[in-house]
Amino acid sequence: MTKLQIRAFIYQLGCFAILFIFARFAVEQYTNLIGFWIPLTAFVIGTLLSPKFQAVKTKDGEKLYMKWIFMKGIKEIG
Repeated sequence: MTKLQIRAFIYQLGCFAILFIFARFAVEQYTNLIGFWIPLTAFVIGTLLSPKFQAVKTKDGEKLYMKWIFMKGIKEIG
């Protein structure tokens, strides 16, 4: 794995973790779900809402890109 691929993985993991923790707290507090349904629901929410990062090799070298449900198109990360 290249340096940018590792960076993309860490960014994606960090964003998912933050959204998962927030979603788990919200689901536990504001719904009547019990047992394994709480983390399962938080997992689905975190997966759908977290941005996707990917390192792509281009003619100019390797670049890091991000795609998110709340943004139009794909954004290049410096």
